[in-house]
Amino acid sequence: MIHNPVLRGFEPDPVILRVGDEDYYIATSTFEWYPGVRLHHSRDLVDWRALGGALDSRRLLDLAGVPDSGGIWAPGLSYADGLFHLVFTVVDTYAEGWKDLPNFVTTAPSIEGPWSDPVPLHGRGFDVSLFHDDDGSSWLLNMRFDWRPEKESFAGIELQEYDRTSRKLLGKPRTITVGTAAGVAEGPHLYRRNGWYYLVHAEGGTGYEHGAAVARSRDLFGPYEPDPAGPLLTARHDPKLELQKAGHCSLVETPSGQWYAAHITARPYTERGRCVMGRETALQPVTWTEDGWPRITGGIPAVTVQGPGLTPAPFPAQPATDRFDPPVLGPDWSTLRRPAGEDWLSLTEHPGSLRIRGGQSPVGRRSPSLVARRVTSARCSFETRVTFDPRTPDHLAGVTAYYNTRNWHYLYATAEDDGSPVLKVLSCEQGALTARPARVPLTAGAPVVLRAELDGPVLHFAYDAGSGPHALPLALDATVLSDEAADEFHDGQLRVLGFTGAMLGLWVQDLDGAGVHADFAYATYEEVTP
Repeated sequence: MIHNPVLRGFEPDPVILRVGDEDYYIATSTFEWYPGVRLHHSRDLVDWRALGGALDSRRLLDLAGVPDSGGIWAPGLSYADGLFHLVFTVVDTYAEGWKDLPNFVTTAPSIEGPWSDPVPLHGRGFDVSLFHDDDGSSWLLNMRFDWRPEKESFAGIELQEYDRTSRKLLGKPRTITVGTAAGVAEGPHLYRRNGWYYLVHAEGGTGYEHGAAVARSRDLFGPYEPDPAGPLLTARHDPKLELQKAGHCSLVETPSGQWYAAHITARPYTERGRCVMGRETALQPVTWTEDGWPRITGGIPAVTVQGPGLTPAPFPAQPATDRFDPPVLGPDWSTLRRPAGEDWLSLTEHPGSLRIRGGQSPVGRRSPSLVARRVTSARCSFETRVTFDPRTPDHLAGVTAYYNTRNWHYLYATAEDDGSPVLKVLSCEQGALTARPARVPLTAGAPVVLRAELDGPVLHFAYDAGSGPHALPLALDATVLSDEAADEFHDGQLRVLGFTGAMLGLWVQDLDGAGVHADFAYATYEEVTP
């Protein structure tokens, strides 16, 4: 059986791909986090392992300065000519009626690389994907963004020929559909089956009205006829479903002719409430009607569904504790806005520890020093032991429960004006800072254990400075670490989007440029069973 979500935590906009008879891959959006484009592998559609990300260097991706929930949006992953083809958008701006949307393509002979230098395509829209037709031609799809105030900003789905040899677009783009009655057509993927072209695309936005729709045509360029039965998948009509926000589908076929849809979903803590784990990835079986339309049972997302019956291929479980012994970070870790590199992060300078040099302030968008992993369960814990020698209040290091630059909680070691080390707590909600009533004296140069515990909507911090564990008397609002809390509008204009999910991580600031660093001896992440 498949138990949804199959990719838990911040894993949105899945594109699923089969290569050969045994290997299935899913790529997901990463926004402002490195490595760009998360990759996952399965051999039975039941058990999945994270491979890390494809775009792991500035040669491949530059995220310096991108806004919160900017960066990588909805990549497209395909396979042709013995190469993986990855197309992606880097969103530099999206607010106040404008979007800067450069799109790129890169290829690799293996899913693990090496990936070629990205080639620019166009900047007309986002949610790019490549369709490789039976005649050997390839076509780039994307939604078309129109900045003009008097026009609909979501201006339909475009199609343009792409030459795989020269890696260039050919001819002019054509609009092949403007979407459905639900509006906001995006996330297009094209498939060919039994002489029909099937256009699968998202509709209704990415919130609780989200859904996936299908249209088909005998001709590549249309006209495309919408499925008369309505959405392929949505949870918009039933707020009691455990899985909400279902939509943004991509399809895959097994060698035996079984079809599955990979799609976005979310698990709110209350009915139509906040989703701390962000948008996740689920799978649903797809059947075909006699007249050739794809169907998901009930058109709704199910938590448990029948798998394809492939030979079980489980992967070894990841250990709960990372002791930072390998020379590179493991696939569960991500870094914020800059790739993991020796200029600020080292696994060899202090063997058995992760050394992080202090970076920018919590609002810095060019060189922050944050190493984090996704929250995958409503109840979980994250613990580390840090050795840090702060000399001024401008030196900070600790653990954070983080959503974006404007929404986070932080348990950190720092120094008072007289240089004495202390442990403090700081919170930020939509940019408003709050110093929490917590102050714990520390011993200079001595390691301290720091712990964050998520208990549904509540976050607790604890520490051990050598005399045993102590819980801080604070019950912090964990739901500020959600898409819903992060969205900001001012005077009717969009200012900040919330597209990611809660992260737990190791954070270091060096605000006066003194060159301070912190050593983290381990990091333990555990889901808590009720």
